[in-house]
Amino acid sequence: MMTATKFLFSVLFIYLWSGNVMAIEEPKYEVLRTEGSYEIRKYAPYLVAETLVDGDMDEASSKGFRLIADYIFGNNQAASSSQSEKIAMTAPVTLQPQQESVSMQTAKQWLVKFAMPSQYTLASIPKPKNNAVTLKEIPVKYFVVLNYSGLNTLSKVQNKSMEAYEWAQKNNLKTLGSPQLSRYDPPWTLPMLRRNEMMIEISAP
Repeated sequence: MMTATKFLFSVLFIYLWSGNVMAIEEPKYEVLRTEGSYEIRKYAPYLVAETLVDGDMDEASSKGFRLIADYIFGNNQAASSSQSEKIAMTAPVTLQPQQESVSMQTAKQWLVKFAMPSQYTLASIPKPKNNAVTLKEIPVKYFVVLNYSGLNTLSKVQNKSMEAYEWAQKNNLKTLGSPQLSRYDPPWTLPMLRRNEMMIEISAP
């Protein structure tokens, strides 16, 4: 049976991909180093819409997605008028536990983030009508990124976060904050074809 989150993903992607099909935009970054499935990336500044939600990983993902999808569907006010404005979907959707501990299995509060299209600035992007959704500019940041495919069970996500931390430590990189799970694909994508990334912020290498 399709879950509410999968249904929303499906509706959102069908809506966004109907008509003129366009590539899904992603934040711009430079790859500084590659080693197998690992990369060190330098991200240019970009905007996100984010919301803080409670629950385990699956509950938080569902709640957060619904809130931000509601915002980009039109529960907002355009900067130049009193009307609402539909915002194009970008990738990835990111989930980050709000704790300093490495463990993602015990987290009970999460930050869910959608990257916003690069055409917008904080001044020009539509403002959320729901106070649970906020807009934020992410400055230049560096990340260790572990690429992998498949489904994201809690145990798998925890293992991938540990692998990314261990790789960073082995390479004498200073990690900052908690890990971030980034997902790029709609729910009908075959598990073997799904693009997932475990991202950990680091100090400038």
